[in-house]
Amino acid sequence: MLNEKKVVVVMPAYNAEHTLEQTYAELPMNIVDEVILVDDHSEDRTSEVAKKLGITTHVHPRNRGYGGNQKSCYTLALEKGADIVIMVHPDYQYTPRLVGAMAWLIAYGEYDVSLGSRILGKAALSGGMPLYKYIFNRILTLLQNLLMNQKLTEYHTGFRGFSKEVLQSLPLEENSDDFVFDNQMLTQICLFGFRIGEVSCPTKYFPEASSINFQRSVKYGLGCLLNGCYYFLAKKDVYIPAFLSKNGRRLLTKPE
Repeated sequence: MLNEKKVVVVMPAYNAEHTLEQTYAELPMNIVDEVILVDDHSEDRTSEVAKKLGITTHVHPRNRGYGGNQKSCYTLALEKGADIVIMVHPDYQYTPRLVGAMAWLIAYGEYDVSLGSRILGKAALSGGMPLYKYIFNRILTLLQNLLMNQKLTEYHTGFRGFSKEVLQSLPLEENSDDFVFDNQMLTQICLFGFRIGEVSCPTKYFPEASSINFQRSVKYGLGCLLNGCYYFLAKKDVYIPAFLSKNGRRLLTKPE
């Protein structure tokens, strides 16, 4: 609990057998009330390790993709009565020790959303982020800030925290089940007027850390630019796609 608010950590997992235990060990359990892991039909022992650690574990009967995994994570967290939900990747790329800082920003009403930024503090490259990904990140962030009139340092972090009100309000069921889900969610958050705070977050790149290849990175980048354009059009009331509509489908159904 933090300021009498229930804090739930969710872990969207896929083949995280070798890094899950280390990630879990560094969570600040003095404030985290529950940890939920959703195994997206891994090919390794991820779910077995999670259950051995005592983590509440849900396994998809088929692979739903990164976005689909998050939809299950947030649905389960809300069903558990979470007031604050922090997403932590179990691949140990982001430090779990910052969960407290991420949750504090929301628990005390400073922000509705908290992001762990790899760009703040200039630690991305020293942490092993490939140069092309760093440049890609900076260009996309600049373009989206211009299209969406924002001042975020990064739109592409996977370390995020949300109030329950954010998760209940966004039409998340309209989002993609692929990697672009993250960016669609931030686009929704900005359009709906939720407050976003950022925390400098060191990052680690190593063979076991999850990543997408160059081809999928290009596809993701084009999707991000399209989201920025959709935001611009929606803000002008020219065109409002389903994922930016306040009448879009929310997280009402139980996960698979």
